[in-house]
Amino acid sequence: MEILGFTVMGGGGSPAWIEVPEKSKSAFWELKRRKVHRYVIFKIDDRREEIVVEKTGAPGESYDDFTASLPADDCRYAVYDLDFVSDDNCRKSKIFFISWSPSVSRIRAKTIYAVSRNQFRHELDGVHFEIQATDPDDMDLEVLRGRANRT
Repeated sequence: MEILGFTVMGGGGSPAWIEVPEKSKSAFWELKRRKVHRYVIFKIDDRREEIVVEKTGAPGESYDDFTASLPADDCRYAVYDLDFVSDDNCRKSKIFFISWSPSVSRIRAKTIYAVSRNQFRHELDGVHFEIQATDPDDMDLEVLRGRANRT
């Protein structure tokens, strides 16, 4: 089946996936295990064949640095490592998978990112929470803290 020029089903009804190269998986593992990154922003390449790393944020970068790195008019995937103090006064860290699809982005981009989101998300073992955001309020830092504190 083809939606807006993007093949979402392969022959025989099997899904046609966008590749997730090892470099993209490694960037996530560096965030999760080694704490080398505060965040990783991924994009689907121009050929719509791979999900690639667009940007990584150093451990000292802020949440504002992260949100400023997301395009205002195009879709992206991101993982963010949130450090926080829980309601019971314990230091914790939770990893968020964010599907960024601003309302002003092109319908074609929204469709491609929506179709490949679950497949990509399942490649990232160890994500605690998932957020689908269409505007900055959907992924406000307080939203993340609220979700993280409920665990």
